[in-house]
Amino acid sequence: MATAAFEDIVEDFEFIDEWEDRYRHVIEAGKAMPDLDDAFKVPATKVDGCASQVWLHVQIEDGVLSFEGDSDAMIVKGLIAVLRKLYNGLSVSEVLEVDTKAEMGRLGLNEHLSAQRSNGLRAMIERIRETAAAQT
Repeated sequence: MATAAFEDIVEDFEFIDEWEDRYRHVIEAGKAMPDLDDAFKVPATKVDGCASQVWLHVQIEDGVLSFEGDSDAMIVKGLIAVLRKLYNGLSVSEVLEVDTKAEMGRLGLNEHLSAQRSNGLRAMIERIRETAAAQT
């Protein structure tokens, strides 16, 4: 299960053959995303396990999850933008049903991220899923 916004990314990636071009596409998605307000760049929103600085401000309103995020690394900010398209607008139960590994695998990201970036991505996903799980 994926949102229409995430399906748009999947479609874009189907036409991008080279990994470097996909990487640039992810970075551009991050650049297009608004910066997280400095008021949310606090220890409570910081994601541990990432090589770079990462903050996720996750909100649940009327059972629907949304989040904003930021990073000091361009590729990580792009990964946040991808995760926003995957999860934002889903109910907390839908968030928990998403097979994130399979969905992200459709983008071919898994085999091209460094071990540190993969660990950071997993940490961001865990934070989102834990926040959703706490609401069930």
